[in-house]
Amino acid sequence: MITRRLLLAGSSLLAPPFVVRAQDAVRLRLHTLVTSPHPYNAAAEWFGEEIARRTNGAVRSTLFPSAQLGPDRAVLDEMRLGTIDLMISTTNNAAAQVPQYNVFSLAYLIPDYEAFRRAMRADGPIAARIQALYEERRTGLVLLGFMMGGTRNLSAVKPVRTLDDLKGLKMRVPPSPAVARQWQALGTLPVTINWAEVYTSIQTGVAQALESSLSGYIAERFYEVAPHLSLTMHEVQVGHFTMSARSLARIPEPHRATLRAVAAEAMEVGTRAGIEADEAVVRRARTEFAGRITVHEPDRAAFARTLVPLQDELAQSYNARDLLEMVRAAVRTA
Repeated sequence: MITRRLLLAGSSLLAPPFVVRAQDAVRLRLHTLVTSPHPYNAAAEWFGEEIARRTNGAVRSTLFPSAQLGPDRAVLDEMRLGTIDLMISTTNNAAAQVPQYNVFSLAYLIPDYEAFRRAMRADGPIAARIQALYEERRTGLVLLGFMMGGTRNLSAVKPVRTLDDLKGLKMRVPPSPAVARQWQALGTLPVTINWAEVYTSIQTGVAQALESSLSGYIAERFYEVAPHLSLTMHEVQVGHFTMSARSLARIPEPHRATLRAVAAEAMEVGTRAGIEADEAVVRRARTEFAGRITVHEPDRAAFARTLVPLQDELAQSYNARDLLEMVRAAVRTA
């Protein structure tokens, strides 16, 4: 009996004392709207693996993709209460809580991937301003970082390379006055059409062009009716990684800095996944879909210059002129 006690004592001394029992871990639920593969889920899965590793199991995050926990607006309300802990989603869907988020949807605000990285650092002034807005509006939220979820591009029944090519083009837009005004400023004739009706509308000539994510362009087979893909990159899609303030308070103090660091790194993982996904679609368009899709490189700088006055006006309407200027300053920094 004494020998058995000694053996048990010895085994307990050999066991890693830093491993937290599963039942004692802080468990977090992380919401996304999207189905894998998707850059948001790539970031979320990496975060879950890495936060468990770096906290030795003390903090664990489980991804609930495909809107299993509800739509974004409902999830944000739950996060205020702390019943859902984390989300990664588009800033568009958080604009009801923070109207200034609308500024990130302005066309040609962020011109490319590296400009995104400069502007949207987790430790940068733009992230700090958004956190201040979270607090001013008493959202009960904490911003952990931003990621690039892909770009939106134009496809049409004819080549689009210059502003002249856009003149008079019937352009499908979603039911958003701001989006319609931007495409109108570029010379198109905006036509509001529900997403489910876009294919038929292009097929029948009700519309002649549309804008979408690159993955959506392929998945919805829009190339069958709009075979000219112009890499306008008019929107670099900004995703936010946000946490419930109540949930953050549940994290033991020694692990909070770790959580923030892992979250910021997860945003780079997601951004790389977004870039790789876009580049893969363009490669497919030029190879696998050669003959069915013609890829064009438009004059993006001319498009961007045209929209500067409208950017100013719309940002003012969102009470976000300061954010607009902060992004512009970051973009100009080499």
